[in-house]
Amino acid sequence: MATIDTGTKTGRTLIYRHSLAVRLSHWVNLLCLTVLLMSGLQIFNAHPALYWGQYGADNDPSFISMEAVDDGNQAKGVTHVGSFTLDTTGLLGLSNVNGEAAARGFPSWLTLPSYQDLSAGRRWHFFFAWLFVLNGLVYLAYGLISRHLRRDLAPAGKELTLAHLGHEVANHARLRFPKGAEARHYNTLQKLTYLAVIFLLLPLMIATGLTMSPGFNAVAPWLLDIFGGRQSARTLHFLTAFSLVAFVVVHVAMVIVSGVFNNLRSMITGYYAIEQEDGQ
Repeated sequence: MATIDTGTKTGRTLIYRHSLAVRLSHWVNLLCLTVLLMSGLQIFNAHPALYWGQYGADNDPSFISMEAVDDGNQAKGVTHVGSFTLDTTGLLGLSNVNGEAAARGFPSWLTLPSYQDLSAGRRWHFFFAWLFVLNGLVYLAYGLISRHLRRDLAPAGKELTLAHLGHEVANHARLRFPKGAEARHYNTLQKLTYLAVIFLLLPLMIATGLTMSPGFNAVAPWLLDIFGGRQSARTLHFLTAFSLVAFVVVHVAMVIVSGVFNNLRSMITGYYAIEQEDGQ
């Protein structure tokens, strides 16, 4: 993250925070993850149940499942999570399709395409999955060559102390955001979160996705052993995807409360305005 001052006005300094490579990879990731989520839900709807182990079928106990059931004179949607059953009519299990209630895992407005089409969902999913992987490799190469990963994302030893982390957690909870010199760099919570996403969640999502491919199993059968079978990999893939959704939701919330215009400008133009602390 470069920090080149470009001028001061009314107590603010404009710095160059995000390089072109970081900004491009960010927006490509946004596109890919959106399409991957919607097409992935389309694929999930072909059999809206998750299992743990080698096999998964209608008569096997599921980890999570969605279905439409008869409830007297009408149908309702239910979602099973282990031994718990939740009424999710209108959203999960049973939702409105073209003005009529239809049995469906996730609703049509969340899937790509909106109508039930497994083959089309797979084509969208596989194309953007490889685009996502390629974009990630380019970002990783850039991060290593430019030292972006080490300079901007690797936390220093003093940042990992319990006192420092506790202080940052408290500031985030109170929506107190850094000013002055501290605003020139990612805080420790950002660094740790981004590193967890880059080096844990994303590789896990890619690896479990490949494990579900019979063709790739022929090349790397050991993946099935690592994840305990294709159905376990499917469950982990689903849970990892929704962990990324949770990350994006929190990320967007932080963007909003810390300054939408300033954050969007920095990710579009690279320039970010920081407020000077008293005495600076």
